[in-house]
Amino acid sequence: MLFERPDSGERAVLVHLDLRSEDEREDANEFVQLVTSAGGDPVAFITGSRQHPDSRLFVGSGKLEEIRAALEANDGKLVLFNHALSPSQERNIEKELQCRVLDRTGLILDIFAQRARTHEGKLQVELAQLEHMSTRLVRGWTHLERQKGGIGLRGPGETQLETDRRLLRARIKSIQARLSKVRRQREQARRARVRADIPAVSLVGYTNAGKSTLFNALTTSEVYAADQLFATLDPTLRRIAIDDVGPVVMADTVGFIRHLPHKLVEAFRATLEEAVLADLLVHVIDCADPERRDNITQVKRVLEEIGAHEIPVLEVYNKTDLLGAECKIERDEQGRPVRVWLSARRQEGLELLYQALSEILGGDIVETTIDLTPGQGRLRARLYSLGAVQTEELDEHGGSHLHLRLPAVEWYRFLSAENLPGAPRRDDTV
Repeated sequence: MLFERPDSGERAVLVHLDLRSEDEREDANEFVQLVTSAGGDPVAFITGSRQHPDSRLFVGSGKLEEIRAALEANDGKLVLFNHALSPSQERNIEKELQCRVLDRTGLILDIFAQRARTHEGKLQVELAQLEHMSTRLVRGWTHLERQKGGIGLRGPGETQLETDRRLLRARIKSIQARLSKVRRQREQARRARVRADIPAVSLVGYTNAGKSTLFNALTTSEVYAADQLFATLDPTLRRIAIDDVGPVVMADTVGFIRHLPHKLVEAFRATLEEAVLADLLVHVIDCADPERRDNITQVKRVLEEIGAHEIPVLEVYNKTDLLGAECKIERDEQGRPVRVWLSARRQEGLELLYQALSEILGGDIVETTIDLTPGQGRLRARLYSLGAVQTEELDEHGGSHLHLRLPAVEWYRFLSAENLPGAPRRDDTV
């Protein structure tokens, strides 16, 4: 006999087991953060340890009774597991406890569904939810698994379960087609940026490390930022200007987390392509987080999974105000910036990040002088538009003597576009 699953219920009993068979255990504190970020109200936390999960119920019979008692004592409506459950395990536990059961993947999907704001973000979340749901359809239609026979009971040749699966596959196909269109549009925008030689910088990092706060501070944007996991999902691109580089496109991407469900990585591949195709990754790290080493490792694994592990990385240690640490730039043996310490919330140390970005993206810099006649005002205006003019002196005939400093690629493009002879001498490049 089927039970009626409640439409809602945020009073949740949390279950976390230490499994000796797992190479890496889930973080219990992060689990509580996930639940509260989803709007849940944790009323009990059940912990335990096993060598291996039970194939039928994941937990043992004794632990199941402990969960049942916690539900009854706290008027719980929902049981959340800090683990990935198989469809049959979810179904069996629900049948035993007569309440809704959700695993870690389902919990993260629920948070993503709440956070998605743009059309693209909602499509990506729905795709991940449908693919996750496709393996769990049998739960709600066990009484229609087999076709019925007999007079008056012969159907059109398709069970309700098969109908649901067919409709679900059609919806997944439709969403994938729409996301492919979004991907093509993004690719067109990227090609335009490449033609204009505009570098792309993507902010990546563990969720709640302060990426959106830093993005807002650098771009004077108003991207939603809050002290919660996955505060924002949708990618946001803004153009900023950096000394000796010129315009740069900066992208704020979705935050990572331990064991980010593979379905989410697949669904958000269009978003994560902003990281894959970037010229530089700015890895934002919460320096005050005691788990920061593990978080760094998790981010690197996701970057490897999406194929972005070979892109140059600048580490930004954010939230120095929580540690009382000084803002600074750390360099490697060759003097190149590898790490910047700052506080995005207090906007302290941002000038150091600009300096580091300028050094990394600037490449060869040309310093030279050029003399223009009064009739070459158009050339003068273009040099000013490039931000290349450092000083200007006027002669007695109205001509201009300009001292220029700009990236070498911009200088050569200027000479070529204006069909001007010559190029900077070797000692002009610093």
